[in-house]
Amino acid sequence: MGWVGTGITFIISWWMVFFMVLPWGVRRQDDPEPGHEAGAPENPRLWLKVAVTTGIAVVITALAWVAVDLGWISIRDSV
Repeated sequence: MGWVGTGITFIISWWMVFFMVLPWGVRRQDDPEPGHEAGAPENPRLWLKVAVTTGIAVVITALAWVAVDLGWISIRDSV
């Protein structure tokens, strides 16, 4: 798999994992101020979720790269 395929695999896996990680640890505010959305999270901790997502996406991309490199998955022979 070349650099373009690796980059595309990373981007797709990053966004898929991000949407799975996004609801982790979300707690609603008990008493929101007037004008604030009642369902808005109190502390979303987005940077932690971005870091976890990046780590998981790197592992998924590395596994996909190894699988293609060793011939376990063939992208070109699928047609």
